[in-house]
Amino acid sequence: QGTRDHPPAQAALRERLLSAVVSCFKRHGAAAIDTPVLELRETLVGKYGEGAKLIYELQDQGGELLALRYDLTVPFARYLAMNKITKMKRYHVAKVYRRDNPATTRGRYREFYQCDFDIAGQFDPMIPDAECLKIVHEILSDLQLGDFVIKVNDRRILNGVFAVCGVPESKFIPACCTMDKLDKVPWEEVRSEMVGEKGLSPEAADRIGEYVQLHGGLDLIEQLLQDPKLSQNKEAKEGLGDMKLLFEYLTLFGITGKISFDLSLARGLDYYTGVIFEAVLLQQENEHVEEPVSVGSVAGGGRYDELVGMFDAKGRKVPCVGVSIGIERIFSILEQRLEASGEKLRTTETQVLVATPQKHLLAARMKLISELWDAGIKAEMLYKKDPKLLKQLQYCEDTGIPLAAIVGEQELADGVVKLRDIATRKEVRM
Repeated sequence: QGTRDHPPAQAALRERLLSAVVSCFKRHGAAAIDTPVLELRETLVGKYGEGAKLIYELQDQGGELLALRYDLTVPFARYLAMNKITKMKRYHVAKVYRRDNPATTRGRYREFYQCDFDIAGQFDPMIPDAECLKIVHEILSDLQLGDFVIKVNDRRILNGVFAVCGVPESKFIPACCTMDKLDKVPWEEVRSEMVGEKGLSPEAADRIGEYVQLHGGLDLIEQLLQDPKLSQNKEAKEGLGDMKLLFEYLTLFGITGKISFDLSLARGLDYYTGVIFEAVLLQQENEHVEEPVSVGSVAGGGRYDELVGMFDAKGRKVPCVGVSIGIERIFSILEQRLEASGEKLRTTETQVLVATPQKHLLAARMKLISELWDAGIKAEMLYKKDPKLLKQLQYCEDTGIPLAAIVGEQELADGVVKLRDIATRKEVRM
């Protein structure tokens, strides 16, 4: 359950998608790394909030308690600390594992790919954060998935909101985990969980409700900076100051049209410390809808300045900010579109089929195809001694091979090859 095989057509689509994402990461100067699929259990536990119950734990392996990696961020932080690296821009594309209830139609699996881009190091505020948002904007625009919005918030602003609403500090993270459900369920349900399960007072929950339903841009940031309660809170003030700076940089990058400062955005992971963001696709199918409907998150990330320090014996911190592209959900959307359009996707890259029109010419085919392979040309031939020419040309049609190189007795005698364009049926002797 929650895993899948990829037949050639899906594998080809996935490869195309991954290469578009990776080329964007490379354009922004990231180097690739890889880490083991196994981590020590203690490396992963305590980093994911309520997600911890989804960690795949393994039995004792030679005295080590291991688990399958849950994401690519915690292994990256462990890697930085272990190797005493204080500055790095990296990308990592690999499978991660979650013991989740799969919802395969929505692209939720137990084994799935993540595509991460992260900037680690001490830099001036909000410059790397702005670049991460620019990357999300570039990838979603490039893949032409339709209209999207990137919601942005800051953990410090949220903490400030919780504080001024009377939430005790010990309940900040549980409140965040509940808030994270706001994109899936209405405020009323979130409120009742905050009061019923997380032990917040109804008054505090109502006060939070007044803030978390706000969203906007620079104007909202200015408004909150003037808010008599929030402006008195040190954390919220810092967060709002940085958010204002971030919006200035995003204006320079020319992408504020797709960015929404949204106080309901929480992201349930424990390790975020500053800016957090999430990209959401907006419903296209029904043009008559008044308000665009969200199809779900297709990218997310944020700043995590404390995580590397958790793995360093001396607690040395390396500030980090990063983004993860929700490749599975994007893949599900592209797959459905391809099915609906009825378009056939080529599963191979073969450029030419080496064909013969008469019998007893296998040797000629083998010699020619070997020369083509040695010259770096992608070529195929049928595995029959004497295939009929029609069969060979039909194979080209079925698999989308554009050219056939035909060697018959006449061509051998003249020392030439006949090249046939499969689509136009034009032939030239070379």
